[in-house]
Amino acid sequence: MPKNKTHSGAKKRFRTTGKGKLMREQTNARHYLEHKSSRRTRRLAVDQDVAPADVKRIKKMLGK
Repeated sequence: MPKNKTHSGAKKRFRTTGKGKLMREQTNARHYLEHKSSRRTRRLAVDQDVAPADVKRIKKMLGK
């Protein structure tokens, strides 16, 4: 039986913590940052937990 391949898009977007929790980056932090307040860009820099409804599917994509 062949090995399962990791989903290329998922491995770029999600990371797993030491305890196995999935993290993602927030949107709106890529460009036009000069128009956004410093407070907003600092808030956007923090990684977020993945929603519980999506965890099972994403873990499968990552081969976990």
